Amino acid sequence: MTAAARSTRAPARPSRGRWADRLLRAYVWLVIAWLVLPIAVMIVFGFNDTQSKSNVSWQGFTLKWWGRLDEYPDLVTAVRNSLLIAVLSVLVTTVLGTLMGLALGRHRFRGQGVTNLVIFAAVSSPELVMGASLLSLFISTGVQTGFATVVVAHVLFSLSFVAITVRARVIGLDPSIEEAARDLGASAWTTFWRITFPMILPGVVAGALLAFALSIDDFVITQFTSGPTQTFPLWIWGATRIGVPPQVNVIGTLIFAVGVAVAAVNAVTARRRPT
Repeated sequence: MTAAARSTRAPARPSRGRWADRLLRAYVWLVIAWLVLPIAVMIVFGFNDTQSKSNVSWQGFTLKWWGRLDEYPDLVTAVRNSLLIAVLSVLVTTVLGTLMGLALGRHRFRGQGVTNLVIFAAVSSPELVMGASLLSLFISTGVQTGFATVVVAHVLFSLSFVAITVRARVIGLDPSIEEAARDLGASAWTTFWRITFPMILPGVVAGALLAFALSIDDFVITQFTSGPTQTFPLWIWGATRIGVPPQVNVIGTLIFAVGVAVAAVNAVTARRRPT
């Protein structure tokens, strides 16, 4: 081998760097496995042919629980309440959060710093604090807790997440595109719907999905504000004293599958959408 060839050959990678890469990959896979393991257990035990009220040991494979979801009417009602609360809260939160995100990301106004502080404080505050404060508010104003108060509570604690998500998208937009549309004669309303809204749509969808996920599985805030209304997480909490039936695993699997499908469709659509 000539001296020129030896000088152009890439230097060998240090063994320490290779071991660091391997350890980092192993750590990442361990974290992923730790996160996926409870979900996998839930899915598997939805097919467990258990003969008792406690679904904690594997006794055989069966599909019968998938056709007996209506065996517990209270469970069906709780799931229906959770879905309805989540949909209503997402509709309200998406509209209000999108408008807040647009205002915070696009405009400068007096009190903007305080508004940002309040929004981020709502995200970082424990659910226990928010649930207790909302319950105190409802009691002091004489509002009877129930379905409506749960919807209001879910809107309040999900609003900040949507606003932050949309705000991050708005900050990254190129204002020259909107200016070009106005220079070509488009009105403010047309510019928003034809230019601005399509560009912030990925952030709006991401915020709506986040709000739905936060609402459908919330327990702490719902426990404080639910009154006689029972949701899916509250029903599971009450059922743990006598045994959680396999139908809970089946419903959890369905919710997880729908969530994964929606997230996958959103990811594919966002990838194909021109930036």
